Amino acid sequence: MKVYYDKNCDKNLIKNKKVSIIGFGSQGHAHAMNLKDSGVKNIVIGLKKNSSSINKAKKAGFTVLSPEKAIENGEVVMILIPDELQPELYKNIIKKKIVKNAYLGFAHGFSIHFKFIKPRKDLNVFMVAPKGPGHLVRSEYKNKRGVPCLLAIEKSVSNDTKNIGLSYASALGGGRTGIIETTFREECETDLFGEQVVLCGGLTSLIKSGFETLVKAGYKPEMAYFECLHEIKLIVDLIYEGGIANMRYSISNTAEYGDFSRGPRIISPKVQKEMKKILKEIQSGKFAKEWMKENKEGGKKFNRYRKLGQNHKIEKVGKQLRKMMPWIEKNKIVK
Repeated sequence: MKVYYDKNCDKNLIKNKKVSIIGFGSQGHAHAMNLKDSGVKNIVIGLKKNSSSINKAKKAGFTVLSPEKAIENGEVVMILIPDELQPELYKNIIKKKIVKNAYLGFAHGFSIHFKFIKPRKDLNVFMVAPKGPGHLVRSEYKNKRGVPCLLAIEKSVSNDTKNIGLSYASALGGGRTGIIETTFREECETDLFGEQVVLCGGLTSLIKSGFETLVKAGYKPEMAYFECLHEIKLIVDLIYEGGIANMRYSISNTAEYGDFSRGPRIISPKVQKEMKKILKEIQSGKFAKEWMKENKEGGKKFNRYRKLGQNHKIEKVGKQLRKMMPWIEKNKIVK
């Protein structure tokens, strides 16, 4: 594993480039602000004329241009809009407007790896992917720290794309903790797998299944909520801080024995078999095609899933219980 730090990066490379950030959401805001605070002076934000982020970007001191003008203006163009919107942006604007030999950047490998975008032959293509949400990328930078970043180079016609990518990642704050070299394929496939099987899909399904099992057995929904959802933060914080062993050290012996003896009965070889099937769907591009098709067809299935999730009993119970805990509202990540 190759890891780079600030001492391995020349931050002046990105300081001397015209940088266009396309999008000003969670990641776009963090990238733009961190680069600005690192001394990158020529930054513009590309947003549609009806974007709700225009005022936010202007208030932060940035020049806001249309996506066409921003892309035309940039030597380094970082695409920070949702995966499903990127191919159309490339086809309709980037391919025509981006200058020759420009550096086209991404924060996720999806569009390039699955070939929804096939960049012009003259373009340099790289990825800088912070391993954390935008609010954390920004807050860690402000606290004189940084979120580790992944760096991948898909194409380097100018023979210096890696140095530009390292410079960009360093200005983002990644060089303070480490910039890890990878590939678009590795980042994309592991990221999708982690989201679907553990971090999002696996975790939320486990929470809801545990909640439903207790409620159906006659226990109060409030008790089920506390045991199956509320206390997850404590466990995750302990794992985040020092690994699984750190969490097991901190819980009771009874809980630790239950972990060892019962956990494998839940996440059994049968579950791992399903995980392998999901990984193959990701590797083959089946999931990517399914997701892009879902968006082209108006997202009916996606919106149905979302509505079912929002109306689940655990959400209604949780909303009431969180009113008893004002410190949660005070420290909310999502405003």
